[in-house]
Amino acid sequence: MTGVPAPIPPSGTSAPRPYDGEMQRRAGSSSSFAWAFLPFVVASILHVVLLATASPLAGPTKLLLMPMLAVPVLLSARRLTPRATLVLLLAGLLFSWLGDGAGVFFPTAPELPLMLLFFGIAHVAYILLFARYLAVRRLPWWALAYAAWWIAMIAFLGPHTGGLLIAVALYGLVLGGTAAFSARCPPLVAVGGAFFLASDTILAFRLFLPDSLPAWSSPAVMLTYTLGQGLIIAGALVALRKRSA
Repeated sequence: MTGVPAPIPPSGTSAPRPYDGEMQRRAGSSSSFAWAFLPFVVASILHVVLLATASPLAGPTKLLLMPMLAVPVLLSARRLTPRATLVLLLAGLLFSWLGDGAGVFFPTAPELPLMLLFFGIAHVAYILLFARYLAVRRLPWWALAYAAWWIAMIAFLGPHTGGLLIAVALYGLVLGGTAAFSARCPPLVAVGGAFFLASDTILAFRLFLPDSLPAWSSPAVMLTYTLGQGLIIAGALVALRKRSA
Protein backbone atom coordinates (compact mmCIF):
# COMPACT_ATOMS: atom_id res chain seq x y z
CA MET A 1 0.00 0.00 0.00
CA THR A 2 1.48 3.30 -1.04
CA GLY A 3 1.51 6.44 1.08
CA VAL A 4 -0.43 9.58 0.35
CA PRO A 5 1.44 11.59 -2.28
CA ALA A 6 2.92 14.90 -1.18
CA PRO A 7 0.90 17.94 -2.27
CA ILE A 8 2.16 19.64 -5.39
CA PRO A 9 2.99 23.32 -4.84
CA PRO A 10 0.69 25.71 -6.72
CA SER A 11 1.86 26.93 -10.09
CA GLY A 12 4.30 29.84 -9.85
CA THR A 13 5.56 28.84 -6.41
CA SER A 14 8.40 26.64 -5.27
CA ALA A 15 8.64 24.30 -2.36
CA PRO A 16 10.40 25.78 0.67
CA ARG A 17 14.04 24.81 0.85
CA PRO A 18 15.42 23.53 4.16
CA TYR A 19 18.10 26.18 4.31
CA ASP A 20 15.79 29.17 3.73
CA GLY A 21 15.25 29.57 7.46
CA GLU A 22 18.96 29.52 8.12
CA MET A 23 19.55 32.16 5.44
CA GLN A 24 16.88 34.39 6.96
CA ARG A 25 18.35 33.91 10.42
CA ARG A 26 21.80 34.94 9.18
CA ALA A 27 20.39 37.96 7.36
CA GLY A 28 18.62 39.08 10.52
CA SER A 29 21.76 38.54 12.56
CA SER A 30 23.84 40.62 10.13
CA SER A 31 21.27 43.42 10.23
CA SER A 32 21.28 43.45 14.04
CA PHE A 33 25.08 43.45 14.01
CA ALA A 34 25.20 46.53 11.79
CA TRP A 35 22.62 48.39 13.88
CA ALA A 36 24.64 47.66 17.02
CA PHE A 37 27.21 50.23 15.84
CA LEU A 38 24.63 53.03 15.65
CA PRO A 39 25.06 54.24 19.27
CA PHE A 40 28.81 54.57 18.73
CA VAL A 41 28.35 56.38 15.40
CA VAL A 42 25.89 58.85 16.94
CA ALA A 43 28.08 59.42 20.00
CA SER A 44 31.15 59.96 17.79
CA ILE A 45 29.46 62.52 15.54
CA LEU A 46 28.01 64.33 18.54
CA HIS A 47 31.35 64.44 20.32
CA VAL A 48 33.29 65.74 17.31
CA VAL A 49 30.67 68.45 16.67
CA LEU A 50 30.68 69.52 20.32
CA LEU A 51 34.47 69.59 20.31
CA ALA A 52 34.53 71.71 17.15
CA THR A 53 32.13 74.21 18.73
CA ALA A 54 34.08 74.28 22.03
CA SER A 55 31.05 73.05 23.95
CA PRO A 56 31.52 72.13 27.63
CA LEU A 57 29.64 68.91 26.83
CA ALA A 58 32.51 67.62 24.70
CA GLY A 59 34.27 66.18 27.74
CA PRO A 60 31.37 64.07 29.05
CA THR A 61 30.50 62.75 25.58
CA LYS A 62 34.07 61.55 25.12
CA LEU A 63 33.52 59.07 27.93
CA LEU A 64 30.57 57.56 26.06
CA LEU A 65 32.59 56.50 23.02
CA MET A 66 34.29 53.28 24.11
CA PRO A 67 31.28 51.96 26.10
CA MET A 68 29.12 52.49 22.98
CA LEU A 69 31.70 50.68 20.87
CA ALA A 70 31.61 47.78 23.33
CA VAL A 71 27.93 47.19 22.48
CA PRO A 72 28.51 45.27 19.20
CA VAL A 73 31.35 43.34 20.84
CA LEU A 74 29.13 42.18 23.70
CA LEU A 75 26.27 41.34 21.34
CA SER A 76 28.68 39.18 19.31
CA ALA A 77 30.24 37.56 22.38
CA ARG A 78 28.65 34.13 21.88
CA ARG A 79 30.01 33.89 18.34
CA LEU A 80 33.58 34.86 19.12
CA THR A 81 35.99 31.95 19.28
CA PRO A 82 38.47 31.38 20.72
CA ARG A 83 37.31 33.24 23.83
CA ALA A 84 40.64 35.04 24.03
CA THR A 85 39.50 37.23 21.12
CA LEU A 86 36.63 38.58 23.25
CA VAL A 87 39.02 39.27 26.13
CA LEU A 88 41.46 41.13 23.89
CA LEU A 89 38.76 43.21 22.20
CA LEU A 90 37.26 44.25 25.54
CA ALA A 91 40.73 44.92 27.00
CA GLY A 92 41.54 47.22 24.08
CA LEU A 93 38.31 49.14 24.60
CA LEU A 94 38.58 49.24 28.40
CA PHE A 95 42.10 50.64 28.48
CA SER A 96 41.29 53.05 25.65
CA TRP A 97 38.38 54.29 27.78
CA LEU A 98 40.68 54.71 30.78
CA GLY A 99 43.09 56.62 28.56
CA ASP A 100 40.26 58.84 27.31
CA GLY A 101 39.23 59.67 30.86
CA ALA A 102 42.57 59.57 32.68
CA GLY A 103 42.21 63.15 33.88
CA VAL A 104 38.66 62.53 35.10
CA PHE A 105 39.19 59.14 36.72
CA PHE A 106 42.52 60.01 38.35
CA PRO A 107 42.41 63.79 38.98
CA THR A 108 45.39 63.85 41.36
CA ALA A 109 47.72 61.85 39.10
CA PRO A 110 49.74 63.22 36.15
CA GLU A 111 47.39 62.91 33.17
CA LEU A 112 49.78 62.45 30.24
CA PRO A 113 51.86 59.57 31.69
CA LEU A 114 48.62 57.79 32.63
CA MET A 115 47.25 58.29 29.13
CA LEU A 116 50.40 56.80 27.63
CA LEU A 117 50.23 53.85 30.03
CA PHE A 118 46.56 53.03 29.44
CA PHE A 119 46.68 53.44 25.68
CA GLY A 120 49.94 51.49 25.59
CA ILE A 121 48.16 48.53 27.23
CA ALA A 122 45.26 48.92 24.77
CA HIS A 123 47.68 48.79 21.85
CA VAL A 124 49.37 45.67 23.21
CA ALA A 125 45.95 43.98 23.38
CA TYR A 126 45.27 44.94 19.76
CA ILE A 127 48.70 43.73 18.63
CA LEU A 128 48.09 40.32 20.22
CA LEU A 129 44.65 40.15 18.62
CA PHE A 130 46.01 41.03 15.17
CA ALA A 131 49.07 38.79 15.32
CA ARG A 132 47.43 35.67 16.75
CA TYR A 133 43.86 35.72 15.50
CA LEU A 134 43.29 38.14 12.61
CA ALA A 135 46.38 37.96 10.41
CA VAL A 136 45.57 36.84 6.87
CA ARG A 137 48.80 37.77 5.10
CA ARG A 138 52.47 38.43 5.68
CA LEU A 139 53.62 41.89 6.62
CA PRO A 140 53.43 43.94 3.40
CA TRP A 141 56.49 45.87 2.31
CA TRP A 142 54.72 49.22 2.63
CA ALA A 143 54.31 48.64 6.38
CA LEU A 144 57.96 49.71 6.66
CA ALA A 145 56.53 53.23 6.44
CA TYR A 146 55.44 52.80 10.05
CA ALA A 147 59.05 52.25 11.14
CA ALA A 148 60.02 55.39 9.24
CA TRP A 149 57.15 57.21 10.97
CA TRP A 150 58.52 56.26 14.41
CA ILE A 151 62.04 57.42 13.58
CA ALA A 152 60.75 60.73 12.18
CA MET A 153 58.49 61.38 15.17
CA ILE A 154 61.27 60.76 17.70
CA ALA A 155 63.70 62.91 15.74
CA PHE A 156 61.21 65.76 15.38
CA LEU A 157 59.32 65.69 18.67
CA GLY A 158 61.95 64.11 20.92
CA PRO A 159 63.66 67.41 21.86
CA HIS A 160 60.28 68.78 23.00
CA THR A 161 59.19 65.86 25.20
CA GLY A 162 61.43 66.62 28.18
CA GLY A 163 61.42 63.90 30.82
CA LEU A 164 58.83 61.92 28.88
CA LEU A 165 61.16 61.03 26.00
CA ILE A 166 61.53 57.36 26.95
CA ALA A 167 57.80 56.96 27.65
CA VAL A 168 56.89 58.65 24.37
CA ALA A 169 59.40 56.54 22.44
CA LEU A 170 58.02 53.31 23.93
CA TYR A 171 54.46 54.39 23.30
CA GLY A 172 55.41 55.23 19.71
CA LEU A 173 56.76 51.71 19.29
CA VAL A 174 53.52 50.04 20.36
CA LEU A 175 51.45 52.54 18.37
CA GLY A 176 53.50 51.89 15.24
CA GLY A 177 53.36 48.18 16.03
CA THR A 178 49.56 48.30 16.12
CA ALA A 179 49.46 49.94 12.70
CA ALA A 180 52.04 47.52 11.28
CA PHE A 181 50.31 44.38 12.57
CA SER A 182 46.94 45.71 11.41
CA ALA A 183 48.40 45.71 7.88
CA ARG A 184 48.42 41.89 8.07
CA CYS A 185 44.67 41.84 8.76
CA PRO A 186 41.53 42.32 6.62
CA PRO A 187 41.18 45.78 4.99
CA LEU A 188 38.82 47.31 7.58
CA VAL A 189 41.28 46.54 10.36
CA ALA A 190 44.25 47.80 8.34
CA VAL A 191 42.54 51.11 7.57
CA GLY A 192 41.49 51.41 11.21
CA GLY A 193 45.07 50.96 12.34
CA ALA A 194 46.21 53.73 9.98
CA PHE A 195 43.54 56.12 11.29
CA PHE A 196 44.50 55.34 14.89
CA LEU A 197 48.11 56.20 14.05
CA ALA A 198 47.01 59.44 12.35
CA SER A 199 45.02 60.43 15.43
CA ASP A 200 47.91 59.99 17.84
CA THR A 201 50.27 61.73 15.44
CA ILE A 202 48.09 64.85 15.42
CA LEU A 203 47.68 64.60 19.20
CA ALA A 204 51.44 64.37 19.71
CA PHE A 205 51.98 67.63 17.85
CA ARG A 206 49.20 69.28 19.84
CA LEU A 207 50.77 68.14 23.12
CA PHE A 208 54.42 68.92 22.47
CA LEU A 209 54.23 71.63 19.79
CA PRO A 210 50.88 73.28 20.59
CA ASP A 211 51.54 76.35 18.45
CA SER A 212 52.26 74.32 15.33
CA LEU A 213 48.68 73.25 14.59
CA PRO A 214 45.42 75.18 14.04
CA ALA A 215 42.40 74.92 16.33
CA TRP A 216 40.57 72.52 14.01
CA SER A 217 43.21 69.89 14.73
CA SER A 218 41.48 69.16 18.05
CA PRO A 219 38.31 67.72 16.47
CA ALA A 220 40.55 66.12 13.83
CA VAL A 221 42.21 64.09 16.60
CA MET A 222 38.87 62.68 17.70
CA LEU A 223 37.51 62.22 14.18
CA THR A 224 40.46 60.04 13.19
CA TYR A 225 40.41 58.33 16.61
CA THR A 226 36.76 57.29 16.38
CA LEU A 227 37.23 56.17 12.78
CA GLY A 228 40.27 54.14 13.75
CA GLN A 229 38.69 52.44 16.75
CA GLY A 230 35.39 51.85 14.96
CA LEU A 231 37.01 50.28 11.90
CA ILE A 232 39.30 48.08 13.99
CA ILE A 233 36.39 46.71 16.02
CA ALA A 234 34.08 46.35 12.99
CA GLY A 235 36.75 44.61 10.93
CA ALA A 236 37.70 42.29 13.77
CA LEU A 237 34.10 41.31 14.47
CA VAL A 238 33.31 40.72 10.80
CA ALA A 239 36.34 38.45 10.43
CA LEU A 240 35.72 36.55 13.65
CA ARG A 241 31.99 36.11 13.00
CA LYS A 242 32.69 34.73 9.51
CA ARG A 243 35.16 32.29 10.95
CA SER A 244 32.61 30.97 13.46
CA ALA A 245 29.73 30.76 10.94
